[in-house]
Amino acid sequence: MTENFAQLFEESLQELETRPGSIVKGTVVSIDKDIVLVDAGLKSESAIPADQFKNADGELEIEIGDTVDVALDAVEDGFGETILSREKAKRHEAWVELEKAYEDKATIKGVINGKVKGGFTVEVNNVRAFLPGSLVDVRPVRDTTHLEGKELEFKVIKLDAKRNNVVVSRRAVIEAESSAERESLLSNLEEGHEIKGIVKNLTDYGAFVDLGGVDGLLHITDMAWKRVKHPSEIVNVGDEINVKVLKFDKDKQRVSLGMKQMGNDPWQEIAQRYPEGTKITGQVTNLTDYGCFVEIEDGVEGLVHVSEMDWTNKNIHPSKVVNLGDTVEVMVLEIDEERRRISLGLKQCIANPWEEFAKSHEKGDKVSGKIKSITDFGIFIGLDGGIDGLVHLSDISWNKSGEEAVREYKKGDEISAVVLQVDPERERISLGVKQIEEDPFNKYLTDNKKGAIVTGTVTAVDAKGVTVNLAEEVDGYIRVADLSRDRVEDASEVVNVGDSIEAKFMGVDRKNRTVNLSVKAKDQADEKEAIDKVNQQEDAGFANAMAEAFKAAKGE
Repeated sequence: MTENFAQLFEESLQELETRPGSIVKGTVVSIDKDIVLVDAGLKSESAIPADQFKNADGELEIEIGDTVDVALDAVEDGFGETILSREKAKRHEAWVELEKAYEDKATIKGVINGKVKGGFTVEVNNVRAFLPGSLVDVRPVRDTTHLEGKELEFKVIKLDAKRNNVVVSRRAVIEAESSAERESLLSNLEEGHEIKGIVKNLTDYGAFVDLGGVDGLLHITDMAWKRVKHPSEIVNVGDEINVKVLKFDKDKQRVSLGMKQMGNDPWQEIAQRYPEGTKITGQVTNLTDYGCFVEIEDGVEGLVHVSEMDWTNKNIHPSKVVNLGDTVEVMVLEIDEERRRISLGLKQCIANPWEEFAKSHEKGDKVSGKIKSITDFGIFIGLDGGIDGLVHLSDISWNKSGEEAVREYKKGDEISAVVLQVDPERERISLGVKQIEEDPFNKYLTDNKKGAIVTGTVTAVDAKGVTVNLAEEVDGYIRVADLSRDRVEDASEVVNVGDSIEAKFMGVDRKNRTVNLSVKAKDQADEKEAIDKVNQQEDAGFANAMAEAFKAAKGE
């Protein structure tokens, strides 16, 4: 009876072990390219695809004679063959390990291999697990590139074999590991200490650095003495860096770090190193609408304002003068050590065209050029060196008004002028067109002095007076009261346009560039001259008579 019961019990155990889904041990009988033959002590040997015995690198992990665990899919299929699976056995082993790790709260190793909504997928012993985004680290991590594809440690926080659901946490591992480390670090951390850390995360305003259980913030302004647009210009996630503790709030466990403070401040004594007027070379690091920044030494940048880029174009865009990365020569114009600002000049390192013009031209020199523009106050002429000279309205014509004379010119006309004044400091050149020829008015005044009798032709008459052309571009004017010794009410009643007229030069109206004339004064002068002549003749006759009488008295 007892033997029968023992036999039945043994048979029942064997029956349980050979049910589909159970894990049995088998021996590798043979191996070829695609098939591995395994004997599990069942009715027949089983052919299992060789791929199920390969590792991640595609290499076989077995040899003939090895004992392996396999899953029993079927004792006999429709053809009387036993179906075994190494893949299912591996999965079973993995779940057993996961369950043990979950129960023991132990860590397991896995690899982040993909992104899904809300987190990432992690391969753990060939089992696909879910890693929520919030459990990647103790702080939010925007960029996980440095973590992907690497073997990391995780803790299983949720496990459901029926639903094939595994949730893991990397944060739990970090928190557990860093707790003791944190306490040690916090007790020894002091402001001014230099410490090593690993860059964990980058933001627009700085980088978070793992100091060993405690994260510190390395602000973008404390990364380098020079201007930094983004932290990625200086550090990358995963970098091991040396930093200095700038501030430490033990209660809030906040640590402010500095990287630039590890070296000397390059702005110290910078005015002594670069006195104003010094010419140096540097690299263009940034372009803006108002100028470009040039790094003259590590950590020191200066601004070349757009007005200091080109002598002739004050509003040129920096991109038309320099490119990012160019090596350029600049001059130090001004240094403000307190505000950490340096003003640089680009144009000061090339010849000043205004000074060059002043060296090669004197007052009175004749120049030529095309009209570049015409404004309300004059004409701008393009000159050598890319600079302009201004002909003011008042210097266009001797006789016409500027507004009238300028109408005879247009943009693009070739024009000659005389240099009147050069002011390199104010970058101004004054030119004159009318000065090319001698002023006809002044020439007339030189040739005809006040009091002279002059002749001209009447060109205009009105009631108040007469305009007389005396020479080319020279006019005189006779008031109606000066037309005759007789009273004249209306000049047009006694004089006509085209009449030739003689008058006395009485004076000059320089404001209106007119010679003041008088017919009356001329007539009066003529009359006086005639009287004087008669008187002279009478005096001469009387003198002759007296002489004859004197001779007679002497008996001659």
